[in-house]
Amino acid sequence: MFDFTTQIRVRYADTDQMGYVYYGNYARYFEIGRVEALRSLGISYKNLEEQGIMMPVLENFSKYLRPAFYDDLLSLRVMIKEIPGTRIRFEYEIRNQEGTLIHIGHTVLVFISAETKKVVSFPEYIKEAIQRFFEKTLE
Repeated sequence: MFDFTTQIRVRYADTDQMGYVYYGNYARYFEIGRVEALRSLGISYKNLEEQGIMMPVLENFSKYLRPAFYDDLLSLRVMIKEIPGTRIRFEYEIRNQEGTLIHIGHTVLVFISAETKKVVSFPEYIKEAIQRFFEKTLE
């Protein structure tokens, strides 16, 4: 299993009139987390797109357990629990600065050719970058 954690500081613009993080921002937090998780593996969305591979979101799920507030420092854990094929699933856990689990969710993205808009297998270098995390769990 691949496991990565990054932090996000809640900005004032992220909150609603009640002072809670606006629900739509969790999808953005998920994107920040998965981009940084992939970057930690040496994979960038920009390079994928330059190689003609796009990754549209096929599914987005959020479960709100507790609110986050302005200036909270959130820890966003990103996990890939399965080796990707034509799809990649990211699991998320968000905790506040006290370590309380406040949000869980997942996204599923599909690899497509930018030219044909048809589903393709993920590039070999992504497989190599991710597979080593699954080999460790098998030992």
